[in-house]
Amino acid sequence: MCDPISITAVTAAVGSNIAQFAGARQQAKQQAAFQAQSIAAAQRKAGFQRTSQILEAQQKQLALAQEKGKVTKAAREQLSRATVSAGEAGVSGLSVQALMDDYIRQQAGKQVALTTQEKLYGLQYGMGLRQLGLASQQEILGLSQPIEKPSLLSAGLGAISGGLSGYRTGLDIGSRIPKKQTTTEP
Repeated sequence: MCDPISITAVTAAVGSNIAQFAGARQQAKQQAAFQAQSIAAAQRKAGFQRTSQILEAQQKQLALAQEKGKVTKAAREQLSRATVSAGEAGVSGLSVQALMDDYIRQQAGKQVALTTQEKLYGLQYGMGLRQLGLASQQEILGLSQPIEKPSLLSAGLGAISGGLSGYRTGLDIGSRIPKKQTTTEP
């Protein structure tokens, strides 16, 4: 029969293992919830950053389109003025044509510069989005760490082991306590 000390030691050891399992399980659940929230926040942040880059790229494209429009308008006005001035002065021929060709060449040079700038902005935009995607992946990978979940089998074996250890300790303590001798009276 089991003595009260052994029963108490077994109960304490088993209870301790059960409480440890429950605590580890709760901690794993909290870690998983926090990890999911962190990953969702990182994904939202990446979405805002992408939107910001897209808006910036659209703003640059609009500014370049407006600048191209201004260059074209200025070149037309310059050609018109030159044509009117040459007509009023009674000048015609190759010298007027050379002047017109020079104005057109100047406009073409400005348009080429703006087109080159537009291509560079496009490359910058593409590389920026790629870099943003890689940084976002790195952040999410950093947040996605494995979560150690407690095993029911390990907890059960730990409880059994703890119970046996508690029983052994209880028996050991019980053997060291002097027992009362019972006297029988006739």
